[in-house]
Amino acid sequence: MSTHRSKVIVSLLAAVLGVFGAHWWYLHRRGAWLFTLVTVGLLAFALSRPVWWDTPAFLLLFIPAAAGYIEALIFCLKPDNWFDQRYNNGVSVTQTGWGPVVIAILTTLFGATVVMFGLAMTVIHVYEQLGWLDGYTY
Repeated sequence: MSTHRSKVIVSLLAAVLGVFGAHWWYLHRRGAWLFTLVTVGLLAFALSRPVWWDTPAFLLLFIPAAAGYIEALIFCLKPDNWFDQRYNNGVSVTQTGWGPVVIAILTTLFGATVVMFGLAMTVIHVYEQLGWLDGYTY
C-alpha cells in the first residue's frame, strides 16, 4: 500500500527545491538520483571556480530551476482528480482549496524573475566571450 501524496507539498517542493529534483524524490520517480546528481555536479563545478556566477556550469543550473518552476505550476493548476489518478492510485481524497493557487502565483512571480535573470546572465556571458562588449564599461 502506497502513502498518500499531497499536491500542495509536491508543488512546494518543485517550486523551492525543484532545481535538485526534490519533487521527483517525493513522487518516487525513476531517475530522481540522476537529476539530483547532475545538479549537484554542476553546482560543485561552478563553486570550484573563483567567479562561480559567471561559469557555464552555473548558467546551466537555470535549466533545472526553470523545469522545477514549470512543474510546480503544472501540479498547482491541474485538477485534484488528475493528481490523485496519477500519483495516489486513483483514490480521490485530495481537496486542496486555495493553497495551490497561492503557490502558483508566488511561483510565477519568483520563477519568472529567476528565469529572466538566467537569460540575462547567459546573454551577457555570451556577449563577453564573443568580445561584443569590449570597450564598454558597466
